[in-house]
Amino acid sequence: MNAAASGAAAASGLSKLILASTNRQSLIRSLVCPSIYWTPLLVDTILKQLWNHGPKALQFFHILLHHHPTYAHSVSSFDHAIDIAARLRNYATVFTLLHRMRSLRLHPTPKSFAIITERYVAAGKPDKALKIFLSMHQHGCFQDLHSFNTILDVLCKARRVEKAWNFFKVLRGRFQADVISYNIIANGWCSIKRTNKGLETFKEMMEKGLSPNLTTYNIILKGYFRAGQIDEGWKFFLEMKRRKIEFDVVTYTTVVHGLGVAGEIKRAQNVFNQMVDDGVLPSVATYNALIQVLCKKDSVENAVSVFESMLKKGYAPNSTTYNVVIRGLCHREQRERGMEFMDRMRDDGCGPNVQTYNIVIRYFCNAGEIERGLALFEKINSGDCLPNLDTYNVLISAMFVRKRSDDMLVAGKLLVEMVDRGFTPRRLTFNRVLDGLLLTGNQSFAKEILRLKSGCGRFSRRFKL
Repeated sequence: MNAAASGAAAASGLSKLILASTNRQSLIRSLVCPSIYWTPLLVDTILKQLWNHGPKALQFFHILLHHHPTYAHSVSSFDHAIDIAARLRNYATVFTLLHRMRSLRLHPTPKSFAIITERYVAAGKPDKALKIFLSMHQHGCFQDLHSFNTILDVLCKARRVEKAWNFFKVLRGRFQADVISYNIIANGWCSIKRTNKGLETFKEMMEKGLSPNLTTYNIILKGYFRAGQIDEGWKFFLEMKRRKIEFDVVTYTTVVHGLGVAGEIKRAQNVFNQMVDDGVLPSVATYNALIQVLCKKDSVENAVSVFESMLKKGYAPNSTTYNVVIRGLCHREQRERGMEFMDRMRDDGCGPNVQTYNIVIRYFCNAGEIERGLALFEKINSGDCLPNLDTYNVLISAMFVRKRSDDMLVAGKLLVEMVDRGFTPRRLTFNRVLDGLLLTGNQSFAKEILRLKSGCGRFSRRFKL
């Protein structure tokens, strides 16, 4: 076994130990054992593996932080812990960790603040995110053009484009906005299908004396196709060609995907072939785009043929490639064949991830094969990845199809486990499970769920370091 495989196996074993632990003192003794050689890479790997069990991840980080006699966390490990705490909306712990970093002379980096602002925006607090960006210097980390572009990108990816644009207008002079800044704003407008505003940003960039790059053109091109403006997108593509702009793999992938989504499969395949003729090698992302549109708009068999052709040409499919094929097969009610592709993922060394499991669990549940979905859930729980919020929501919803008393108990247990792992269910989910338990005579369990619901408002305080 090579060093990488050995490290991954060690991380997996320790993650399972942490997950299985019910006694804190026993876990402390296990983790500070001299036989374990802790490194930042090992710690970061474990934190990633525990990502979907936030409380356990923070407990592990906390034990090494406060109880290990020699090991000291790296900046990257602090960033992982900050991200997990912010995802749990445990903001007090976030700032405790920031102060702890400074006390250890591990100054927070722009990446640390990018993580925090992204989590605040995701939680619907964009104004708080902007205040944090403006207060970075108070934590010994000064804003620069890169961090300015990062906060713009965070806002735009969260579809807060108007806010990003207004912030950009106020501070672009101070940070001397560059082509990257304008590209971020243009991409933001295009992502919400306001291609006209993206074009205005494109023109303003040139008026400021900045030359658009290929990324700029690709953003506008994708904007047209994303907005369903197929003719305009095609004309823009031809205009790029007329101006002798040298296309890259992103340009072709954008057109292949855009035409395919519009149902123009032949044109999409022609562009794919033209790409190869023009000497631009397709990437795995290009194949993913073509396979996806074939699954959705054409034939899953043609998609599988492209997948096999990709393998013969020496391309290594990634988890996205497999997930697209598996989704396509399951959608055509070929769930067993989808499961075979899950086995192929393992053989190829990019084993099924939580998204893979969610796809197959959803289709089994939709087909009424709820026991198969639950069996897969048990498999994911004992594997190298953990269920996420979508996994729990899919299974809890499935429990209401048959409206059986036993299914309501399963829904209740899933809800309890969901909260224990750091996920905050929607009020609708709580109420639905409560009603289901009451209607099927599970009054005592319903009371437990009611107590859990009332405590969820105080949820984050249970996980402070």
